[in-house]
Formats: sequence, C-alpha cells, structure tokens
Amino acid sequence: MTDQARPPLGPGGPPSAYPPAGPGGPPSAYPVPTFAGPGPAGAGTPVPPPPRETWRPPRRVDPVPGTPFALAYLEVAPITSGLAVGALTAGIASIVVSLVVLCFGLVGAEGGWGAWAAGAFSVLGGLLGAAAIVLGVLGRRQTRREAPPPAVRFVGSGLAVSGIWCGAVGLTLTVLALTLAIILQLS
Repeated sequence: MTDQARPPLGPGGPPSAYPPAGPGGPPSAYPVPTFAGPGPAGAGTPVPPPPRETWRPPRRVDPVPGTPFALAYLEVAPITSGLAVGALTAGIASIVVSLVVLCFGLVGAEGGWGAWAAGAFSVLGGLLGAAAIVLGVLGRRQTRREAPPPAVRFVGSGLAVSGIWCGAVGLTLTVLALTLAIILQLS
C-alpha cells in the first residue's frame, strides 16, 4: 500500500471507519470487521457486534507512572474444572463396566468362562473406579482453592463429589460382581 492509499491516522482516525460507541457498551476504537468468506453472503457483509452482556468493565485500572497508559485488570469468568469432569466420566464408566462384569459372570457361569471374562473386565472397572476417586479428590481441591482477582477461578465442586461417589459405587459393584462370578463358577 502506498501512503496515499492509507487512511489518515490521527487521534480519532478516519471518522467513517470507526462505529460510534453504543450506550452502555465499550467505547469502540476499532473498525467493524467484515466477513469475506465464499458465497453470496460472504461478499463483504459486516460481522455483527458481540452481545452487550458479554462486555464487562475492568475490575481495576492502575495508571502506569510516567506514561499516558494504564493497566486494566479484567474480570476472568470461572472455568469448570477438567479434573471434576474427568472424575464424573470415569465414575460413570466404572459403573457401566461393573454391570458388564456382572453380565459376563452370570452368562458364562455354565460355560466355565464367566469368572475369567469377569475378572478381566473387573481390572478395568477397578482402575476406572480408583481413577474417579483420585480425580474427584484433586478436582475438589482445585475448586476449593482461593484465587486472587486476576487469576482463573475453577468451579465444579458438585461434579467432583459426584465423580467420587460414582467411582466408589462402581468399585464396590465391580468387587461384588466379581465375587458373585467366582462363587457361581465354583458351584
């Protein structure tokens, strides 16, 4: 681009390139982006602005000494703990695998292979149940931790507790189903 093709830069910039600030919204100092994708709808159609409820004022603004700038601390939205979600997922999977252990133990009791198949799946069910309990405890610890304002805050304590309980139930059901499969195999 040559210097003559560029819009003049100044304190306000070219007036037509910047939209006016809306009431209650952030002051807009950037040009409106346009979507230049393929098709008739992408022929330079403007992208709609984000909804007003997504904009939040800064939590704190500290001026930088000796400059006309300031440091803005934004409010960070809480994030669901991945450990808590993993705990609940592993706990539910542990319960499902414990039901598979029970089914293989009951169906294969007459054929002589039920205890072996149930034993193989009980290892998976036990590992999933133990993983759910460990992840739930770590997720609960992560959600309890206090975070100062600029740091990320984690939520999902209920997911972590549910993961612990599902893991414990899955582990218990796995042990009971394996015990039943062994008893039926031996009798």
